[in-house]
Amino acid sequence: MSMVHVAPEAHLVLDPLTSVLAAEREDIICYSMDPIMEQVDELDKIADDLINSLAPDRKLLNSYPGREETSLKAGFYGNTFYGVVVGLVFSGMVALALYILSMIGGF
Repeated sequence: MSMVHVAPEAHLVLDPLTSVLAAEREDIICYSMDPIMEQVDELDKIADDLINSLAPDRKLLNSYPGREETSLKAGFYGNTFYGVVVGLVFSGMVALALYILSMIGGF
């Protein structure tokens, strides 16, 4: 935030963040933090978007409208598919083991 010149003829400035009224001096350099604060705000939005990407029900920064639940649905269908595949493989192995045991005469 830049300084506000309260009385330019008396060289008085006001810092709006701290509300300090002081004399303007030539030996002190004061930089404006406005461009840096804009970049920090942009990085804050990106960091929030990164955190939101971890939750399936949060809206992402660059997503199209109406796609808030997309990752939740994709996770459900993906996990259902892999669950069915693993279940079929396990059932096939159990059926094969029972068939081999019946051929040996164990059952």
